[in-house]
Amino acid sequence: MAIDVVGITQRHTYGTWRHQRGWKPLHIVDAEGCTFTDASGKRYLDFSSQLMCSTLGHKNKAVVEAICQQARTLAYVGPQFATTARAELSQLLLEVLPKGLTKFFFTTSGTEANEAAFRMARLVTGKHKIISRYTSYHGSTAGSIAATGDLRRWPVEPTGKMDGVIFAPDCDCVRCPLGRQYPGCNVACADYIEYMISHEANVAAIVIEPIVGTNGVLIPPDEYLPRLFEIARRHGVLVIADEVMTGWGRTGAWFALDHWGLAPDILTTAKGITGAAVPLGLTATSQAIADYFEDHYFPLGHTYEAHPITLGPAVAAIRELRDRKLVERARALGETLGAKLRDVAQRHRSVGDVRGRGLFWAVDLMRDRATKEPFNVPADKLDRKPMVIDRVSADLMQRGVFMMGWISHLIVAPPLIVGEAEIDQAVAALDEALKIADAC
Repeated sequence: MAIDVVGITQRHTYGTWRHQRGWKPLHIVDAEGCTFTDASGKRYLDFSSQLMCSTLGHKNKAVVEAICQQARTLAYVGPQFATTARAELSQLLLEVLPKGLTKFFFTTSGTEANEAAFRMARLVTGKHKIISRYTSYHGSTAGSIAATGDLRRWPVEPTGKMDGVIFAPDCDCVRCPLGRQYPGCNVACADYIEYMISHEANVAAIVIEPIVGTNGVLIPPDEYLPRLFEIARRHGVLVIADEVMTGWGRTGAWFALDHWGLAPDILTTAKGITGAAVPLGLTATSQAIADYFEDHYFPLGHTYEAHPITLGPAVAAIRELRDRKLVERARALGETLGAKLRDVAQRHRSVGDVRGRGLFWAVDLMRDRATKEPFNVPADKLDRKPMVIDRVSADLMQRGVFMMGWISHLIVAPPLIVGEAEIDQAVAALDEALKIADAC
């Protein structure tokens, strides 16, 4: 018996981060490799890896088999027990995570991983305040949304505002929040965080996306993160690296911090850890933090912590990344993709900036290149104003390419298995779709 899939979904389930009126989700029936297919049989090239999470593409055979094998062997046991999957994944994490991260707490999302990180930081330091940045996203639950700087926090305040989170200027060299857009800036945005620490006091941790994700793939200058880490260490402030989106080869390194050779006190991640085949998040801590909880109560836990069916596929996903050298492949292909995107940008007055690393890029649309004025601002999305980026994304979908748009930029983040022919297909579609923005 056929059912009205779209109608039932629309009427009885919530569409995330949007006004519900007018939502008509596309019915997807299959996905494989770098494509997904709708109910009419039309195929789309997945050039944002869904929510920047389907790192291995869709239906990776090794991960699918790991899910089945784990379900047949041990579908569930409580987190108070040891399992083979838990031990195998822990061993692999010690090999691929930034050195010094030695103990792990498993969650079912990046949101929960950040919640755990904030609680740990406060307990270990005995301090309360968390410094985040305005252009950031860290999750949707009480603590993680409070630490989110972007528009998704605004509608839930004050109930979504957790006492003790303060926001710092962004490291945005396209639109510098401090107005220092010239050579020799010397990352004043990092120095300002030191000013905040000194004048706020009681700061437990700084939480950062090393490369900002949804909010624009912002690449910091080489000196920014080392300077930020040095400031934090000198003041006894922990560094929490949110690598939910940038981990697992996305930027051409296992983790974005690897580009700078840095290791945080706490690292959070999710998404690509299983190639998004099952929901798994991770909070990884230094040995110093682990040692604190040897004789202090660890007040964290949930029913699905270290769930075997989430851990077994993660083992398979990490082995796929390693054995197929997909991290190295992302780094090499990223140079090809970046060059093609910059070439397209030269033909379109609406493209103000192209930036990225590995297979993680942003195409930043601007109404005025000279002033760097975007077509839309965050408040426009909440106010339901027409968004130029939505028109461009819709045109791309008509051309069979899914490329996520956010406020005034496109996020270009294909699966790490993407081929050069698929890159050419997506870039050609983008070349045509950008004519819409050029005319605005």
